[in-house]
Amino acid sequence: MTGIPASAAGGSSSGARGAASAAGAAAQGASAQSGSGVADAARAEEGARSVRGGKLTAAAVNQASVWNVANLLTMLRLLLVPGFVALMLAGGGYDPAWRALAWAAFAIAMITDLFDGHLARTYNLVTDFGKIADPIADKAIMGAALICLSALGDLPWWVTVVILGRELGITLLRFLVIRYGVIPASRGGKLKTLTQGVAVGMYVLALTGWLATLRFWVMGVAIVLTVVSGLDYVRQAIVLRRRGIAERRAAVEEAEG
Repeated sequence: MTGIPASAAGGSSSGARGAASAAGAAAQGASAQSGSGVADAARAEEGARSVRGGKLTAAAVNQASVWNVANLLTMLRLLLVPGFVALMLAGGGYDPAWRALAWAAFAIAMITDLFDGHLARTYNLVTDFGKIADPIADKAIMGAALICLSALGDLPWWVTVVILGRELGITLLRFLVIRYGVIPASRGGKLKTLTQGVAVGMYVLALTGWLATLRFWVMGVAIVLTVVSGLDYVRQAIVLRRRGIAERRAAVEEAEG
């Protein structure tokens, strides 16, 4: 029988060793890729845990931020409402001493109203609770004072109806047009709030003489500002709605074109 040439045998052996080496390299590469994949998966899982932890931390911070100075002042104003009513009606509602204490509670509420919004905007303390509670507290203390004064006969009921009707109407109007944008507080509205506070505060006190006459005129100015600023808010709402509708139409036409 003819033998296999040595060169052929050596080539076959060499080819076998090469194939074995290639197989080993492929196995090592697969192992390395597998190890890299495991490492990537571990890093991805760790990143996911970090993101979840970050979200939980952020949620905790946002929840804790409700208890800030601005919101605490708003809560104080809400708590002052029943106390003010009790003081206002104490002693039959006409005792000068009780009325002076009621005025002090009303004055504190008005002062906190000036500061809580400013603090929230300046120090980035704006929260969803504050957005809801602040206007409620404002209208609660003013409404309580007006209703008590009218019930005691110190202020005509039509004045209370005009002021509270305007406040409730503008609040409803804001909600109706909020889809088109937010109606900003105007200077007239801020001046109205200040004048109302001064006028109502003067009526809460048991004033006589020329001071009683002065408060009548201050309340007259407050009523005028209440009506004028209310009409201005209605105008802003109409403009805002028209602009919002026009922008939506333009966006639809651009998308279709």
